[in-house]
Amino acid sequence: MPHVLGAQGKIVAIIWAPALHAPPLPNQANKILWVSRLAVQPGPLTIQATLNGTDRTATRVLPDGPGPSYVDLPAAGCWTLNLSWSGHRDQVELRYAPR
Repeated sequence: MPHVLGAQGKIVAIIWAPALHAPPLPNQANKILWVSRLAVQPGPLTIQATLNGTDRTATRVLPDGPGPSYVDLPAAGCWTLNLSWSGHRDQVELRYAPR
């Protein structure tokens, strides 16, 4: 199972598809399982995403915090995701392939 460990090692993004796509494929969701490696209090996981090399940004909020999610971003490319949840912060880079 492909996965990405956060830069600080506090979170893992497990990718439940061969690749993430922007826009998403009609028959395949951009499903990511977020696993916090720290004790987590209830609360949202906020994602501040930036398309590398641009000023294009996107914000996504997962109200239930780390766990299963669908994260669609507006364009293909390599995105830096700054994550915050339960007083913790970490960063991952995810690649979204063109459709």
